[in-house]
Amino acid sequence: MKAPLPIVDGVAPSCRWLPPGPWKTALDFLIERYPGVEAATWLSRMAKGEVVDETGLRLNSETPYRVGACVFYYRNLESEIIIPFAETILYQDEHLLVVDKPHFLPVLPSGRFLHETLLVRLRKKGEPAPLVPIHRIDRETAGVVLFSRNPETRSQYATLFQDRKVKKVYESLAPTHPGLSFPVTRHSRMVAGEPFFRMKEVEGKPNSETTIAVLQVLSGTTRFQIIPVTGRKHQIRLHMSALGIPILNDTLYPEMRSFEDDDFSHPLQLLAKSVSFQDPLTGRERYFESSRKLECGEVTLNAV
Repeated sequence: MKAPLPIVDGVAPSCRWLPPGPWKTALDFLIERYPGVEAATWLSRMAKGEVVDETGLRLNSETPYRVGACVFYYRNLESEIIIPFAETILYQDEHLLVVDKPHFLPVLPSGRFLHETLLVRLRKKGEPAPLVPIHRIDRETAGVVLFSRNPETRSQYATLFQDRKVKKVYESLAPTHPGLSFPVTRHSRMVAGEPFFRMKEVEGKPNSETTIAVLQVLSGTTRFQIIPVTGRKHQIRLHMSALGIPILNDTLYPEMRSFEDDDFSHPLQLLAKSVSFQDPLTGRERYFESSRKLECGEVTLNAV
């Protein structure tokens, strides 16, 4: 569905389908669904024409609740932390944009991140509205991310990832484990854990597979090459932890560490190093590699 509101300052409108429920007005639902947003804020947005339905009709305080309607609105954050690292463009043509993403920067707006996301940053630099990521990597992970610039060819590239025809190679730094022999392949069944944003391994038919090899043995630390065959959420982080070699600076595995703000001097030592595939349009082999390096010590901040 095409959004009836335009992209403003790189930010596209959010949307919410209205489910069955007891609400008399759309405003009643929005107030209950988003308790962090005051009623006065919604009324102000409505007065500015910033809350509309799927037809573009402006909503107001009296608009009746309509099950199945889609409400479009702009998210606003009172304060948003600045991510002091810059992305780099690796390649671009009429179909693809390939970006080298820094640590800590989310790919898409979500939660406490809106303007400080890769997609919005790119739009602010002049990328057109149809720009869409073909795949994603964790906010804490750095490296190669592919975007589609052309809606007409987007599905052809997205299908490559869905059909596992894309080779993704990662690098990580983790403790040296003399008791393990490499390369090693980890198979396991992964499901959602507690809290909801962590994953865990359980008994049952494996649904994830990762191959891990040694690139370089350092002083107490090893540089690993990691090739995920499947693409489960946090797959690499969980598999490395399960093998007894958790990735350096991982705040979620094996145990979740309490933290309030990101420690920019200690990024997760995981890098999406390269992506390769046969181009569905030309048949040529494509290869894109990150120029970033993993380091055990502190990192240098790159001005955005």
